[in-house]
Amino acid sequence: MKPIINKADAETTRVADGEYFEASMSHLAAAVGAQQIGANVTTVPPGKAAFPLHHHYANEEHFYVLSGVGKVRIGAQVHAIKPGDYIYSAPGGPEHAHQMINTGDADLVYLAISTKQLPEVVGYPDSGKTGVRITPELDGRFLLEDTNKDTVTYWDGEDGATVASIAG
Repeated sequence: MKPIINKADAETTRVADGEYFEASMSHLAAAVGAQQIGANVTTVPPGKAAFPLHHHYANEEHFYVLSGVGKVRIGAQVHAIKPGDYIYSAPGGPEHAHQMINTGDADLVYLAISTKQLPEVVGYPDSGKTGVRITPELDGRFLLEDTNKDTVTYWDGEDGATVASIAG
């Protein structure tokens, strides 16, 4: 595998949902064999965000704005961003939630780099849900509404019948 790729040669995928979410991502890291770090160039059209506000409990993300302007939400704060800005999103709870929104009239383009620890647990404060991903593929993800947290206990359904049959 060649350890270099040009963005023009990278596989590009598009994500979109509803009126406010849309982006294309040119995947860089996996194409050159990277295992522990993910990297892509994300392009977001005017008036859109690539993803919902979210935070990673274990993985950190780094962003470098290549072109366009916008705003980044980090926790409860909103900051203007422009080319040359570097943004760090630490792992942790909702205070580290982040989302980049294109507020300009041209595409917002940024390099996104992240660690790739699995399992991955992601919180979505705006929609009150939590996602858990156990494989690198997106279809290995569970999404749960936060209202379901703590509705069962650790011991629910554990009657000990197997223990009793083995212990005699």
